[in-house]
Amino acid sequence: MIISKNLFINREISWLEFNERVLEEANDITVPLIERIRFLGIFSNNLDEFYRVRYATVKRIAVSNNSGKKLFKGKTAKELLNDITIKATDLQQKSFLTLNNIIKLLEKDKIYFVDELKVKFNHRQFINNYFFEIISPAIDVIILNKNKKFPKFKENLSFLLIRIILENDEVQNAIIRFPRNLERFVILPSDSTEQNIIMIDDIIRFHLKDVFKIFNPKSIEANMVKASRDAELDFDDDISKSYLDKIAQSVKERSSADPVRFVYDSEIKLETLNFLLKKMGINDETDSIIPGGKYHNRRDYMDFPNLKDSLVYKPLLPLNVKGFSHSDNTFDKLKERDFMIHTPYHKFTYLISFLMKSSIDPKVKKISITIYRLSKLSKVASALINAARNGKKVVVQIELQARFDESANIRYAKEMQSQGIKLIFGSPSLKVHSKICLIERLENGNLKKYGFISTGNFNESTAKIYTDLTLFTSNVKILEEVSNVFNFFNANYKKYVFKNLFVSPINTETKIKKLINNEIINAKNGKEAWIKIKINNITSYSLIRSLYDASRAGVKIKMIVRGICCLIPGYKNMSENIEVISIVDRYLEHTRFMIFNSNDNNKVFISSADWMTRNLDNRVEVTCPILQEDLKKEILDIFNIYWSDNIKSRLVNSNSKSRITNQKSFRSQEKMYNYYLNKIEAL
Repeated sequence: MIISKNLFINREISWLEFNERVLEEANDITVPLIERIRFLGIFSNNLDEFYRVRYATVKRIAVSNNSGKKLFKGKTAKELLNDITIKATDLQQKSFLTLNNIIKLLEKDKIYFVDELKVKFNHRQFINNYFFEIISPAIDVIILNKNKKFPKFKENLSFLLIRIILENDEVQNAIIRFPRNLERFVILPSDSTEQNIIMIDDIIRFHLKDVFKIFNPKSIEANMVKASRDAELDFDDDISKSYLDKIAQSVKERSSADPVRFVYDSEIKLETLNFLLKKMGINDETDSIIPGGKYHNRRDYMDFPNLKDSLVYKPLLPLNVKGFSHSDNTFDKLKERDFMIHTPYHKFTYLISFLMKSSIDPKVKKISITIYRLSKLSKVASALINAARNGKKVVVQIELQARFDESANIRYAKEMQSQGIKLIFGSPSLKVHSKICLIERLENGNLKKYGFISTGNFNESTAKIYTDLTLFTSNVKILEEVSNVFNFFNANYKKYVFKNLFVSPINTETKIKKLINNEIINAKNGKEAWIKIKINNITSYSLIRSLYDASRAGVKIKMIVRGICCLIPGYKNMSENIEVISIVDRYLEHTRFMIFNSNDNNKVFISSADWMTRNLDNRVEVTCPILQEDLKKEILDIFNIYWSDNIKSRLVNSNSKSRITNQKSFRSQEKMYNYYLNKIEAL
């Protein structure tokens, strides 16, 4: 653990420790085998993104910081890069051991991985047909020579580096690039209970002599290589281009970005490795060069096929919300009270249905919504387009800089624009990460406002695996301020007053500090004072210091932090009243909420914002108060259920890294489902 001035944990190292918790799920014998291999895929995908974003940022500082100034609280950027590489290499090696162990266990279930050396005679015809009909037309084969520049690839792809020995003993190098549109795993035909699976990597290896037949090779070797590139976008300053075009061009140019991580097959010949490193311009001082195994791009394991029902999680069917029927008139229901859904425990279709009803309701005149990430086939987008076709005014703030979803959002933006939807792209300096929707309906000659505010994206795909809270309301005070958020997008130079909502970058940090200070005052006056927080990440030194002040004053603080946590809990005379746990389970914990005791009159908030500088200062975020008493109690219940977890919870930044244990097992995500099931059965 790397501590900066005994006050904070290094952000990058904390993130790697979070990913280590993900890897622990792949090692957990209580997790079904195929789910374990998928956790390996999540681990790998996380690591890819870490290198492309965080490592790349530190690398840029290292390259520019010639003086070796210690910018990371006692460490230079180069020193931090070295720490990261050591930690990441260790995790990578652990992941290899984990995979090998899972493969052995799969064999006990008669599921076998076949490579190019173990192809059975009765599978040869199928593999041949699969290669020539499906793989061969889709792969790119590029011949390399000393004078030719290294080709531009998409930003994060694996490829096979080929070393061909010709008849005259000359060496010819080549690259085979994998197609991303093909499934990585191919199930081989079987007439028994035994199941065989082969990766397309090995099908290609099996046919190397067919691919390079023209060279009449004496011998051929193939080694897997993977290079991750810096994911930062560089913007063109051409004033004649639209913002949309600039983003599109910047995304396209990622293929030319600097490499930040290079993973290679440790069996590769040194001569071949050095040739490639030089060709790609990889620097061993600032780039992370990591030896690996035969296979890379393990993120593909996230899509490992369902070979046996017994080896995956039993599906949990999403539930209805008590008193909130799909058949009801949603507008009438929201006049009576607020409702809240907690996906994936509840059906995400509540949100889609509300938008679809609004798209055809003659009384609905306008729909305004923020979009950060959409699913590939988005019903949300379809509902908005349908509304525009039905003559509604539709305003969509779509974030074109949603990392790694830029291309998809550009595509949706163009489609919606063509259907008459008004698009707001925001400011290049401020990402819009808020999750809000406002619906305006003409009732008795007046426009009545309805809407929803969420902690998660309006994405039906991620709603199946991300936990998020969405509040449906017709509260005038809340929705008038939601309307002002949309006004802010159009004119962020104007001053807007938000009394109920916290809106970044305007007042979120100030409002949170005020709530913390109120608890400090209560504690000093001998009153009960506590704070309960559930967020994804906390890196803001300013807010951490406020929590330290609260702890010293005697405020009891419980935090559930899924990912990065720069705060050190349980430190004498600093944070001894702070406890922090992290939960990693089948669903990705994505809900963000805060509960303050506030003189036993609990103040409860849901939010799109983490406690990070980017969320407080550089993004438009919305934090919404929960005002209805039964919903306030529900969020408190949610926190208490999570806090009681002793199966999937881990202590964070503690001397003990073990899971919390006691006599009776308590798994929060299972208990959460039962909590809502019991609400329905109580009807």
